[in-house]
Amino acid sequence: MNTAPSPLWTKSFVLCLANNLFLFIFYFAQTTILPIYILNELGGNLTQAGLAMTLFMVSAIAVRPFSGLIIEKFGVRKTLIVSEVFFSLFSLAYLLADQLTLLFIIRFLHGIWFSILTTVCIPVVNQFIPEQRKGEGMGYFVMSVNLGIVLGPLLGLSLIEYWSYVEVSTLLIALVFIGFGFCFLIPVKEPEKFAGHSNQKSIALTDLVEKKVLPIAVLAMLISFSYASVMSFIAPFAESKNLMAYAGLFFVVFAISMMSLRPLTGKVYDRKGPQYVIYPALVAFSLGLFLLSQIQTLWGFMLAAVMVGVGFGSVQPCMQTLAIQRAPKHRIGYATSTFYTFYDLGIAIGSLLIGAIIAAYSYQFAFILCSLLTLSSIVYFKLVIQRKST
Repeated sequence: MNTAPSPLWTKSFVLCLANNLFLFIFYFAQTTILPIYILNELGGNLTQAGLAMTLFMVSAIAVRPFSGLIIEKFGVRKTLIVSEVFFSLFSLAYLLADQLTLLFIIRFLHGIWFSILTTVCIPVVNQFIPEQRKGEGMGYFVMSVNLGIVLGPLLGLSLIEYWSYVEVSTLLIALVFIGFGFCFLIPVKEPEKFAGHSNQKSIALTDLVEKKVLPIAVLAMLISFSYASVMSFIAPFAESKNLMAYAGLFFVVFAISMMSLRPLTGKVYDRKGPQYVIYPALVAFSLGLFLLSQIQTLWGFMLAAVMVGVGFGSVQPCMQTLAIQRAPKHRIGYATSTFYTFYDLGIAIGSLLIGAIIAAYSYQFAFILCSLLTLSSIVYFKLVIQRKST
């Protein structure tokens, strides 16, 4: 009897990873260089630069709950191709954005297709991950996002010193179109329809939310709320500690730490269960946030980057894999949209509230609060999620 594990690194799986990597390189590079373009070439101010970022997130969050319904109505392959087409075209449209109003419109519309595309990519790649290797496979898929976090800003900021915004954007757009070409080489199959599926005309709650995933989605929101403290405020925090010169290095160390344990944690998830990854990951994330509240030196800053990277980088793919595994195969699109809706809400609400907390109290108070919230999510996982699965 052949007990050899099914292969993970197939051509289709690699193409899914490459497409996702190019997509997120574009996204994070544009997020980094667009404010520079607005301030230096379009004559905008910091508020307008922030608005360009906000409009993208607003449209992405607004559409996310409907993404599962869109995938079900139009099919996985058609949704993938159409969303990739429009995402690529709106990427190209940045070259035409020679005034702020036009750029704001492009950002808002681009966010819609980003939301749909990043949602449909999950059920697509899931088709090429063997059942017994879901944790490992999704870990590598999320790693492609982490690589985008590192390579996008690195590429954008390195090139913008020597090239114009249009030249840098042209290179980034080329990567998006290469990823688009990969989509035609991926043999996407449509999941079988659930026998009890009805052709209702009105939209029900189940058309927007996968109820089986809600407990995990709430956990994702708690974690992303705390993560917003790092994503949104690490640069001004570093400046307050006279460490601004090392803010970029923080993100490099953070991203490397996220990726370093990914192959190991994926295998532990598959062989022992999610709790063996999630418990230590949440403790590490909480400890990293607490260290940030106490740091005075560069070494402490870098140690915090390692702890936050290891903790957050391990728990996020585990939560996403759990969400997919909880849902029936024909509802993976709904599961993904539910997960990301709550995840995005956590970041959006976190960025707003943590900013207010920092303004009213201090960075130290905000990081300690997020550390305690992360620690309390361990109790939530044990009482709500783990108990339900036993």
